[in-house]
Amino acid sequence: MVGRGEEEYRSLFDTCARVMLGLRRLRQPVIARVQGPATAAGCQLVAACDLAVAADSATFATPGVKIGLFCTTPMVPLVRRITPRAAMEMLLTGEPITAHRAMELGLVNRVVPVEELEAAVQSLTDGIASMSPLVIGIGKRAFYDLEGLDEAEAYDRAVPIMTANAMANDAREGILAFLEKRPPRWTGS
Repeated sequence: MVGRGEEEYRSLFDTCARVMLGLRRLRQPVIARVQGPATAAGCQLVAACDLAVAADSATFATPGVKIGLFCTTPMVPLVRRITPRAAMEMLLTGEPITAHRAMELGLVNRVVPVEELEAAVQSLTDGIASMSPLVIGIGKRAFYDLEGLDEAEAYDRAVPIMTANAMANDAREGILAFLEKRPPRWTGS
């Protein structure tokens, strides 16, 4: 990053922003598996993912302030995951936090010993993959579309989404399978 011009910096940060937004737009959930330090854009990536599982040895930091480059773009998803005061402390001090602290703050969902990391992520992935892909996509989009709205507006938008979802074949199949006490057979419609 040394010696670049304004257009090169803008291109770099625009590309990073597009990648992070792209994660949100995917129909499939994106799960971060964090084994080591996640700093600056790495911390941004974890915050931008839908779920995150970290090894107990992982750390998270936004250290740009220490080198004269405030982590403004990493801040965007970070402040949407953790409390504003915790985000501000990370951003202003640049000090790393532990995986357990990251879980307390909501940056990661689970912390496991490093030797259990792959199995923990696989278990989470397998559980989600057993659900209707259509319904997972509807739910993920609704989650982010309704995020930050006041309660009344969120309900106004949620009702038509849930109504359309209830009309889907996968919803009918899921309800019927539940009543018949059998596994559902998802069609994706």
